[in-house]
Amino acid sequence: MPATFDSYNDGAACTVVLTVPHAGRDYPDWTIDRLAVPLAQVRNLEDRFADALVGAAIANGHRALVARAPRLVIDLNRAETDFEARSIPGTRTPIPRPSHRARGGLGLVPERLGNVQLWRTLVGAADLAARIVAIHRPWHTAIDAALTQARDKYGCALLLDVHSMPPLTGAHPAQIVIGDRHGTSAAAGVTEAAVAVCRQAGLRVAVNAPYAGAYMLERHGRPSRGISALQIEVDRRLYLDSALDQPGGGLNAMQALIATLATRLDGLHDTENWPLAAE
Repeated sequence: MPATFDSYNDGAACTVVLTVPHAGRDYPDWTIDRLAVPLAQVRNLEDRFADALVGAAIANGHRALVARAPRLVIDLNRAETDFEARSIPGTRTPIPRPSHRARGGLGLVPERLGNVQLWRTLVGAADLAARIVAIHRPWHTAIDAALTQARDKYGCALLLDVHSMPPLTGAHPAQIVIGDRHGTSAAAGVTEAAVAVCRQAGLRVAVNAPYAGAYMLERHGRPSRGISALQIEVDRRLYLDSALDQPGGGLNAMQALIATLATRLDGLHDTENWPLAAE
C-alpha cells in the first residue's frame, strides 16, 4: 500500500510535533465508483492545502507528520469506534455511543455532508478494519512515538495539530481558533502562549469556540504526563484564493505564523510554563 502519511525531521531536537490530519488528497481509484456525489463535492471535507501551512516549520527543522490519506477514506481525528453500528454492515462487537459528530454523519468514515449522502454503498466491517490497521493505527502510533521521544529527552512535549476552517460569521469573527479541550489537553501556560503569538500577528483569536479539539487532542494530550496538545484552526481566507480552493497570496504569512508558533512553543520548556504540564 502507498504511504498514507509523510514524516519530516524524525528525531528533531525540539519538543514540538506538528500534525496535519485532514489535508490528505491521495484519493484511491475506487472512491470514484463508490461515491454518490462528484469527487469535487467531497473535497469540502478537506482542510484544503492545510499541509502547506507547515512548510516553513518543516524547513526550519521542526518535527511534522502530514496525512496523505484523505479524510473521506478514514478520519484520523476520530476514535476507532466513533461510528454508528448501523452504518457499518457486518459489525458484531458492541460499539460505544458515537459522538455527536458521528451521529451527524462525520464519524470515522464520513457518511454525509449535511443531508447529502456520500456513498452508494456503506463500508463493510472488514473493509473498515483494514483501513484502521493500514492507516489509522500507524498514524497514531507514529505520533505517540514522536511525543514520547521528545518528552523523554526534554521532560515535556507538545502536539500542535493544524487544521483549517471555513470563515466564521459575525461582526468580528475569529480568524484563528486555539483548542485545548477546555483546558484538559494542555497546560494553561501553553495555550496562553499560543494565543499570544497569534494576536501578536494581528489576528482575531478565540479559544475553544467553536472548535475545542477532538480525538487527536483527546488521545495524545496528557498534561499530567508532560505532553500537551493544542489544535489550531486557521481561517481559509487567510491562505487560500477567493474560491477557497488553491493556495493564495496569504500563504507565506500563515506559514510564517505556524513556524513562529512552533518555535515559541518549543521555547517554553525553558520557562515556568512547562512545569505546570507535569504536575
